[in-house]
Amino acid sequence: MSTRLLLGLLAALFVSSAAASTDIDWWENAALYQIYPRSFQDSDGDGVGDLNGITRRLSYLKEIGITATWLSPIFKSPMSDFGYDISDFKQIDEIFGTLADFDALMLEAKSLGLKIILDFVPNHSSDECEWFQKSVNREDGYDDFYVWHDGKLNAETGEREPPSNWVSVFGGPQWTWHETRQQYFLHQFQVKQPDLNFSNPMVREHMLDVLTFWLDRGVDGFRIDAVPHIYEQRNADGSYRDEPLSGWNSDPNSYDYLDHIYTKDQPETVELMYEWRDFLLKYQAEHGGPTRVLLAEAYSPVETLSAYFGNGTRLGTQLPMNFQLMYLSGHSTARDVVGAIDYWMQTMWTQHQTANWVIGNHDTQRVANRMGAHKVDLLNVIVNALPGASVTYYGEEIGMSNVATECTEISCDGRDGERTPMQWAPVQNADFSTADSPWLPVSPDYMRFNVQTERGVARSSLQVFKGLQQLKSSAAFLAFKKKDGFSYEALTEQVLQIVRTNNLNEEYRILVNMGNAIEIIDGLADRVFEYMLVTAYSRHRPGETIDLSNRLLLMPYEAIVLRWLA
Repeated sequence: MSTRLLLGLLAALFVSSAAASTDIDWWENAALYQIYPRSFQDSDGDGVGDLNGITRRLSYLKEIGITATWLSPIFKSPMSDFGYDISDFKQIDEIFGTLADFDALMLEAKSLGLKIILDFVPNHSSDECEWFQKSVNREDGYDDFYVWHDGKLNAETGEREPPSNWVSVFGGPQWTWHETRQQYFLHQFQVKQPDLNFSNPMVREHMLDVLTFWLDRGVDGFRIDAVPHIYEQRNADGSYRDEPLSGWNSDPNSYDYLDHIYTKDQPETVELMYEWRDFLLKYQAEHGGPTRVLLAEAYSPVETLSAYFGNGTRLGTQLPMNFQLMYLSGHSTARDVVGAIDYWMQTMWTQHQTANWVIGNHDTQRVANRMGAHKVDLLNVIVNALPGASVTYYGEEIGMSNVATECTEISCDGRDGERTPMQWAPVQNADFSTADSPWLPVSPDYMRFNVQTERGVARSSLQVFKGLQQLKSSAAFLAFKKKDGFSYEALTEQVLQIVRTNNLNEEYRILVNMGNAIEIIDGLADRVFEYMLVTAYSRHRPGETIDLSNRLLLMPYEAIVLRWLA
């Protein structure tokens, strides 16, 4: 059966599911896609991706079944941390284009039915931001816009020292002396990223103004960066307590040297998430349109993420991002996968009936490197077969891998390997740019792993990914909030089974062999199922049938999607 015929069959079969579940909001079952703008598509030949390049490629996102795309920062920035150091929260950095280019992107996205989510970086600004310069000079209203402190005097030496022993995420002290202001300022990240003081109501008002500015331009939500770090605990007298040692890292300049009980996940941060959700609900009531969504980036315990979602009386971020599957390795078994799923579901699903699954981002090695290239499809199957929203980092749908990079004048970041140009076609620079040298090197395997080539290969990672998105609109997949609408278990040490059903006339069984040996499963069900999707390691073809009361054989690293229809 041809790929085109298979996808057409899938689409036709799922037409009847349109009204399957009217109680599901768009974000609950969404296919989200992260774009790193510098690396997605260059439109002007300077070697760096830009907004017009993204606009040109939006039809591709529609093709592969994406609901919404999240753009990493595109705002004006000196690029010390590649856009996460913002100097103007309401302007597009010239390397990406202009506000007019952004408006054109929004117009194209709306015409395609795609939603746009922006990165929102509230914890800090660039030290080149106008707000920081005003705060340095103690201008009226900006004096305590950032976190400043006189420091403390060493009783023995009489010398001035930082207010506390806090260590920044990137290493070294969180406090830096500012000669002009004659005080220390706090920066949980780089020195060039001073922390905003959210205890100041004026700061919160400025940030609501930023949200309003972009909402008025049509965006559908925000991914909130570095949520746990927004507030710090301060004593009543304005001093700051030292954090205790972690006990498992002996380097005093390492972030892991301390247990961050005063600088992460403070109660005020949870309240701020509720405040922002209230603001979005008010905005929607006044302007209408689809639900505006908040994603929260928080590498925090699931119990903390539950508080960020809501407390039973107040609502917070709809999607506190779930990174549990990112902690899997090439040695992880099906039981390990179930453990990662359980950790989320036993808290978040039990309390809130919400789930999302992330397997990659711009700060983490790609799946092909963490798990092995032979397991890319397995992770894509799992993340899209589980109930809830899936989050795909650009290029994971075609099996891109990390690239060895060297320091250049443009970049010398240890995370560059997972940020290299998107691979579109087997031509120069993978059709990312016409420049002689893109800002980061294109992977040497781009001739094999690229969109154009994989469109023509029936069992390519891209075709598997597209088929999975079709499944998400089926009646069985849309019944995930109903009683017994899904289940998952490790049938053996290496075989994972996910079941999706509407308990009426449609059921899917997704089976994934995480191991390197043939697995035999007996007596799964007293029904005849049809093979709907198979990966490259499978011996079967879509359209074949199997009686699951008999023996099922799974090849090493094989994943299959079976369907029963009454």
